[in-house]
Amino acid sequence: MARPAGTAVRLSPPAWLTAGLKPAPAPIPWAAALRAAVALAAPLAVGLAAGQPAYGALVSMGALSGVIGDTADAYRMRVFNIAVPQLFGAVGVTLGTLVFGHGWLAVAALTLVALVSGMISSIGAVASVSGLLLLLNAVVGAGLPMPDPWWKAPLLLTLGGLFVLVLTLLGWPLRRTAPERAAVAATYRAVADLYEATGTSSYDEKRHAVTASLNQAYDLVLARRARQHGRAPVLVRLLAQLNVVIPLAEAAPAAHLRAQLYGPLDATIPVTVRQLADAVEERRKPGGHGSGAPVLELPTAVRPAEKAVDHALRHAAAVVHEADPDPHNVDDRLGRPAALRVRARRATRSVLLSGASWRYGLRLALCIGLAQALVSLIAVPRSYWVALTVTFVLKPDFGSVFSRAVLRAFGTALGLLLAALVLAEVPRGWWDVPVMCALAALIPVFSAKGYAFQTAAITPVILLLSDTLNQQGFGLILPRLYDSLIGCGIALIAGYLLWPESWHTRIGDRLADAVADTAAYVTCAFRGNGDEQGARVRARRKLYRDLSTVRSEFQRALTEPPPTGPRAAAWWPLVVAVERIVDATTAARIRVDHGAPGPDPDEVTAVERELRELADGLRESDTLVEVRTDLVGDENGVLEPLRQEVRAARAIAGPDLR
Repeated sequence: MARPAGTAVRLSPPAWLTAGLKPAPAPIPWAAALRAAVALAAPLAVGLAAGQPAYGALVSMGALSGVIGDTADAYRMRVFNIAVPQLFGAVGVTLGTLVFGHGWLAVAALTLVALVSGMISSIGAVASVSGLLLLLNAVVGAGLPMPDPWWKAPLLLTLGGLFVLVLTLLGWPLRRTAPERAAVAATYRAVADLYEATGTSSYDEKRHAVTASLNQAYDLVLARRARQHGRAPVLVRLLAQLNVVIPLAEAAPAAHLRAQLYGPLDATIPVTVRQLADAVEERRKPGGHGSGAPVLELPTAVRPAEKAVDHALRHAAAVVHEADPDPHNVDDRLGRPAALRVRARRATRSVLLSGASWRYGLRLALCIGLAQALVSLIAVPRSYWVALTVTFVLKPDFGSVFSRAVLRAFGTALGLLLAALVLAEVPRGWWDVPVMCALAALIPVFSAKGYAFQTAAITPVILLLSDTLNQQGFGLILPRLYDSLIGCGIALIAGYLLWPESWHTRIGDRLADAVADTAAYVTCAFRGNGDEQGARVRARRKLYRDLSTVRSEFQRALTEPPPTGPRAAAWWPLVVAVERIVDATTAARIRVDHGAPGPDPDEVTAVERELRELADGLRESDTLVEVRTDLVGDENGVLEPLRQEVRAARAIAGPDLR
């Protein structure tokens, strides 16, 4: 059909291409900005004062790695996040320095380092940053002349990382457990927001916030408790206060159903939960100022959901204000982390035997090998930037490879504009110190906004440090742009298009696993007895954590080009439907625990069968096809809301995207 005359043609890029260019809303991390400014500018000043600006630049480069890696909250985790990657970075720059100027030997060495880097990156967050620094510093060492003897460069880079660590730990004596306490209090406040949202359309969004907050709090508290083994009273207390949030979170789905049927909950409930959050954060104990176990004035509970909320809230208040929780009666609901040697053995076995680990290592090795071979055959000024770009882009645990390549090119262009102004207008020497102070402070601020903005902030810092080492001045600008575009092209072709798993991702497999786990949860919820409550709690927490991971993977897939992006968009309603099934299961279990009649075992079996059939269907097809289901049962029974959610999930249809 012809377009009506006078109708304007709207040309705009697709959403999957521009999603990462929108700055994420985030508060300004003032402390991190100040720390970054001091960490990168002070070494430059010391180097200039000592007449060795190159040494100061190398220390600042090490500090830059520490600033980028300082992403944790708890102090003990920050020590690992900064110190461990620095050791790998020292090894990397040593290897790079040893093969500097050796042509094809350098190509082979960096390709092997890339393989190792990619494989260890699959272990976890700290290992991922460690693998990143191992490869980055090896590339820098092989591409830039370093001071003699060979040990100076790794020593100076490590000093920079240790300087960041020292700055980070300055607040440890005064704020030893403050991050953990703040995380537990934030979880209470997230639950309060959830109860305020019961019966409204914003309930799902608030539940996601509760899941994320619980994950964060448990990760922080249990990470420290793995070493303390229950001997620290402060951590025992925090873990006890965190555990009693679980019954409140479990009662929320039942409260949401009750609010939909009978109206909103009494406003005193979220207010009381926020008061508990304040008590946690202010460390109130019986006998202290402004403390003492409160007498809760809650509305009379009549219905099962109301009784569940009332019981959970009173229990939480008792534990929050308890003087000294029994360390032997504090259950690690998610399980205490295994000993370090056990985790190291498991990680090693996983890396060596995992197909995904080998595939990512080989992809990264192929791209780095091609980058280094290219710059060995073609004269590219300061060619290390090509491999650096490949390394930053080809990090699947950091997001979509395709979108990162686009964002890297965009961010580099912005960063080069800023760097051009600095290199053209600011004279080299002591002026570098205030300029570096300002540029470094932007790194934590822009990093919170998104990858493109982080790249724009880091690019001028690296160029300024490179110019201190090489004295190339404004001539660095255009070569860096060309190098970045070449690196992005290599990552897109050799690291993305040549690997069908990148652009034909079977995201349905991950969702199918979550649906199968949901079926197992339904069985666990209604076929166990009271003694299995702990198992139900752990199963539910694990399931919500897994669903949070699935949601993150789908959100990442939405930024991929067709066919992956449109397929993820078509499947997204099913992700939401599965989350609602878990909520409905929990609500039914809570109602049964507080007086509602239990379901017939045949009804439970029917629901489980439908979910397992759905999981099997997701594994067998890349398309969503509507499936009618005859899931019948007592319309007035406790499982009716759950059956409605299962029917809705089975009835979701989507276009054929093969």
